[in-house]
Amino acid sequence: MTEQQPYEVVRAEDGWELRRYPEHVVAETIVKNVDFEDAGNRAFRPLFGYISGANRVKQKIAMTAPVVQSSSSQKIAMTAPVVQSSGADGYAVAFVLPAGMTEADAPEPTAPEVKIRTVPAQLVAATRFSGRWKEESWREHRAELLAAVRKAGLTVIGEPRFARFDPPYKPWFLRRNEVLADVAE
Repeated sequence: MTEQQPYEVVRAEDGWELRRYPEHVVAETIVKNVDFEDAGNRAFRPLFGYISGANRVKQKIAMTAPVVQSSSSQKIAMTAPVVQSSGADGYAVAFVLPAGMTEADAPEPTAPEVKIRTVPAQLVAATRFSGRWKEESWREHRAELLAAVRKAGLTVIGEPRFARFDPPYKPWFLRRNEVLADVAE
């Protein structure tokens, strides 16, 4: 079983949840000159290399979920899934490192494009959906989540992220995906 980033459900609504995520550490890379659907694929090799031992101490690190993709101009706030969104500088794609690992504990990457950073605790609105990793589907679910969150009287902070929980070989109709949006306290 792949470890999933822990969170506490603060409130469950029709079609979405309000969650509290603890501080966590990610291995992150930025990919440029790619579209939404190719960003995760392009970022996967250096990130997977890092957790497979491409680091200064050649330490293998357990895979977690989700993979998170966001605009490269904002910080990523979530761990497993893969989260993605667009930005002028490309996409930031991150693997959440196992719970309990700190930035100081994480081995130093050997690939210069992989960076380790701490993501502060956050309040996040999330909606889950299945299907292929297509921008059109993400945008549709993003719009629905943003409308529901605003209707609930909450304020979204920054651009929502795309989170992927499953490997590419899993049938598309069984894949777990999420849209994640930081919300003001």
